[in-house]
Amino acid sequence: MFDFLMTDKQKELQEEMRDFTRSIDRQYLLDMDAEKIQYPKEILQKAAERKLLGLRFPEKYGGRGLGWTEEIIAIEEMATLGIPPACLYSLVSIVGECINEFGTEEQKQNYLKPTLEAKLFCSEALTEPRGGSDFFGATTTARIEDDHYVLHGQKRFIVGAEGSDYFMAYAKTDPDAPPRDSLSCFLVDRNDDVEVKHVYGLLGARGGGTGRVLFRDAKVPLDNLVGKENEGGKIFYRMMIPERLTSAAGALGGARASLEVATRYSTRRKAFGQRIKDFQGVSFKIAESITELDAARSLVYTTARAIDSGVPHGRGRRMVSESKKFATEMSWHVVNNAMQVMGGIGYTNVYPIERALRDCRLIMIWTGTNEIMNLIIQHEFYKETAGGKPVGRDTEFDAPEAYNEEEKIYE
Repeated sequence: MFDFLMTDKQKELQEEMRDFTRSIDRQYLLDMDAEKIQYPKEILQKAAERKLLGLRFPEKYGGRGLGWTEEIIAIEEMATLGIPPACLYSLVSIVGECINEFGTEEQKQNYLKPTLEAKLFCSEALTEPRGGSDFFGATTTARIEDDHYVLHGQKRFIVGAEGSDYFMAYAKTDPDAPPRDSLSCFLVDRNDDVEVKHVYGLLGARGGGTGRVLFRDAKVPLDNLVGKENEGGKIFYRMMIPERLTSAAGALGGARASLEVATRYSTRRKAFGQRIKDFQGVSFKIAESITELDAARSLVYTTARAIDSGVPHGRGRRMVSESKKFATEMSWHVVNNAMQVMGGIGYTNVYPIERALRDCRLIMIWTGTNEIMNLIIQHEFYKETAGGKPVGRDTEFDAPEAYNEEEKIYE
């Protein structure tokens, strides 16, 4: 942990979150994985009682007015309970970001405030059956009729759908416009015209209420349009930050928890007359894992500080994409190493490693696959370097034949 870089207030928050995670009954988490619990409202309600939801938002709505660094601290601890609780905890931050940054005061009072109080539960409805990574290829439509919009279409793989009271959803409002200028964002209340189907058997990340949401000509008040009509793209680009930074933070907590279990096991388990930690093959996997975890934590926390400091949007997009990609892949490596250290017993449900392995596989896919992260990272970096001027010394000419122009052929 990087406790030495934290302020006293941040350390206090970290201990608050650790105290909270210790208070959650183990059977509750087991019931989530067994899908006896479809949506863990109680976890969010208990967090709200301690004023731990939506830390970044203003106090008048129930937040604490903190920054991204504090958010990362909180989510990392929450993820030691598992990826589903961390994701549902993060949804408050994700949907809340949309409302807080683009919503009206009425929307903040009617949706953001009760969400932070755990009186309303929310989901972000992005993915469509024909969409996947092609967000702007959305086919859900919204049209105005009298004093309301009518939404028609469906979303799938919606985490938290089962327990949500409302959905932050995107729909096409101008089919003739370019894709990036055709969508609008809405807050859609769950009602008789909004059907939620729990239809998925998931490998992991169970108990988070993942389902399909069908808008069957759902009526949405005009006042529930977030931002301006046809400017949903602007909101979406902003939402990349909370979506991906929260995923990265969750990866840190999940990997750390598994590494702690495996490390403790290696100090107890004996083979060939000695503790297995004394075998290089085992201890080196621990060394590799803690190095990867520390590297990922460095990147994620640096990105949080950068966003809080107002880094330019393009640089922020690149950094959150790097954080999401690197941290989620780190988690997969570290949890696999933990299982390898523990051997066959790690593959059973005697230890939580098998559940962690199932959970962390998903986070390389959601909120934009890691291949999409690569696309954004290279795109933004090429934009940053488009001028061709080095940021420091121009090392291109520090070669013996650097001025041999006849050999520098570009076309």
